[in-house]
Amino acid sequence: MVDRQHVIDDMTVRDTWRMFHIMAEFVEGFDILPEVYPAVSIFGSARTAPDSPAYQAAEAMARPLVECGSNVISGGGPGIMEAANKGAAEAGGKSVGLHIQLPNEQQPNPHANIRLDYRYFFIRKVMFVKYAVAYIIMPGGFGTLDELFESLTLIQTDRIRSFPVVLVGSKYWKGLVGWLKGTLVEAGAVSPEDLDIFSVVDEPEEAVRIIRRRVVL
Repeated sequence: MVDRQHVIDDMTVRDTWRMFHIMAEFVEGFDILPEVYPAVSIFGSARTAPDSPAYQAAEAMARPLVECGSNVISGGGPGIMEAANKGAAEAGGKSVGLHIQLPNEQQPNPHANIRLDYRYFFIRKVMFVKYAVAYIIMPGGFGTLDELFESLTLIQTDRIRSFPVVLVGSKYWKGLVGWLKGTLVEAGAVSPEDLDIFSVVDEPEEAVRIIRRRVVL
């Protein structure tokens, strides 16, 4: 039989000490990342191969963003994250990798010239949005969707300033956008104008144009 009081006492001790690690991760980010502002956060699958069109598109977008005065933030891992860091670094910009410690899949890429390591997803997510002036969402999985919907929620509820959220790859995002329009809007769960928070494009150049049109870099 489990000793309930022992479990509670153990959680209290562990959680109290965990708070110091959480504070340390926040302090490090708040200390280092202001120097990369303004930046564009680029998200996408860690499983994207270097020879894929999506990888090449992410790399191609990072370069002109740096050339027009922005830096680039990614999750610091492989796939789309690597492509974004590579394009930014090769263009001479600050290429930030916010690396998350995971047991599988997430290994830091070599192209981030500024790297922070995180144990907690929620702290990492604060850093993504706090120092970004735009989000670019490439094809990806649960983590990418998490970042997408967090940004939409924060903008919708006026918790952060409105900034461009650009989804790249209309074929990939077609089903999701259709569901948002055909289910959420029709059910009254979101307003039609809430869908104006994001844009969907196919060409990397168009994503960059949207950001440059709406953001002073």
